[in-house]
Amino acid sequence: MAHHGVFEFEREQGQEFVIDVSVVVDLRAAASGDDLARTVHYGELAEAVVAAVERDPVDLIETLAERVASIALSFAGVEQAEVTVHKPQAPITVPFGDVSVSIVRVRP
Repeated sequence: MAHHGVFEFEREQGQEFVIDVSVVVDLRAAASGDDLARTVHYGELAEAVVAAVERDPVDLIETLAERVASIALSFAGVEQAEVTVHKPQAPITVPFGDVSVSIVRVRP
């Protein structure tokens, strides 16, 4: 549950957001040694993403996607992050299945 959105009721009531994160990492060393320490710990990444989504409300899911991409790129070894932020309960007056934005960011 997070409290992002343009409208005051979205900030007050909150709503569910679904975040997809894909990262590009050179996995050869981790795979050859079957060693978690040589890759990105996706549990830690997931915890960092959830913490980032639950703090400091923003108006736009675009802003939230940028925040999440920055978090993913802060993990050692992550070369690229693709982030999709889904807002399934967006306040839209017509039937829809989902509203989402996707971005791809590369480590500078």
